[in-house]
Amino acid sequence: MTLGAVVLTMGNRPEELRALLDSVAKQEGDPVQVVVVGNGAPLPELPEGVRTVELPENLGIPGGRNVGIEAFGPGGSEADALLFLDDDGLLPNTDTAELVRQAFAADPELGIISFRIADPDTGATQRRHVPRLRASDPMRSSRVTTFLGGANAVRTAVFRQVGGLPDEFFYAHEETDLAWRALDAGWMIDYRADMVLHHPTTLPSRHAVYHRMVARNRVWLARRNLPLPLIPLYLGVWLLLTLARRPSRPALRAWLGGFREGWTTPCGPRRPMKWRTVWRLTRLGRPPVI
Repeated sequence: MTLGAVVLTMGNRPEELRALLDSVAKQEGDPVQVVVVGNGAPLPELPEGVRTVELPENLGIPGGRNVGIEAFGPGGSEADALLFLDDDGLLPNTDTAELVRQAFAADPELGIISFRIADPDTGATQRRHVPRLRASDPMRSSRVTTFLGGANAVRTAVFRQVGGLPDEFFYAHEETDLAWRALDAGWMIDYRADMVLHHPTTLPSRHAVYHRMVARNRVWLARRNLPLPLIPLYLGVWLLLTLARRPSRPALRAWLGGFREGWTTPCGPRRPMKWRTVWRLTRLGRPPVI
């Protein structure tokens, strides 16, 4: 099984990027071909053999990763599966690529693998980095209904069947949009605790656009993918959860503005999932109302 890797960077973490690329080069088995996408930024000097794409403007996380996919041919067809890795992450173990190959070879229905993200100093995994509701034990692997954008592997057949990440999202929830489409097409998603990416502990709200994008894209996610009766349920639950978390006044104002924007702006093509996919999500522990 041939593996590639897509790394998106803004060019502002050259040392961390080099360390990540070195960790990919140390993976056991056949070499992993790497594409580094400069998302609206020039790239630093990179190791020989690394393919590069410099974009003249920032296309956002999904847009930049889609460019990386296409660098491996239409729908990533030059590779059997692609790793997507944050530029300030690092693969601490040398057998991760081999574990990915073994997992995909053993399960033809497996389309996406979500890695465990661990802090390099403490080894701790943030609860938000375990892509399921029962997230208290990050060391337990399981089937899940979404995945982590900067620490995963995707079988390229998934892209060729259901398309890539939603460019228009720019940031936030693009992984769940792809995950729902993949599940609707019959693919499965695994969270694997033994496939580890080291990444410093961070807060998602460090991004200035976080609250607006999260709210807008949540609405877009529902409008694009859910059967009509579930849209108000899903968004009503998230509105109540947001209010229950008692965000600051500026954060709530940005969130409500994004929520309104999600209803008033185009969200891309609507392809509601089948009701049997709703049941599949429910059986996996996360019905699409939360």
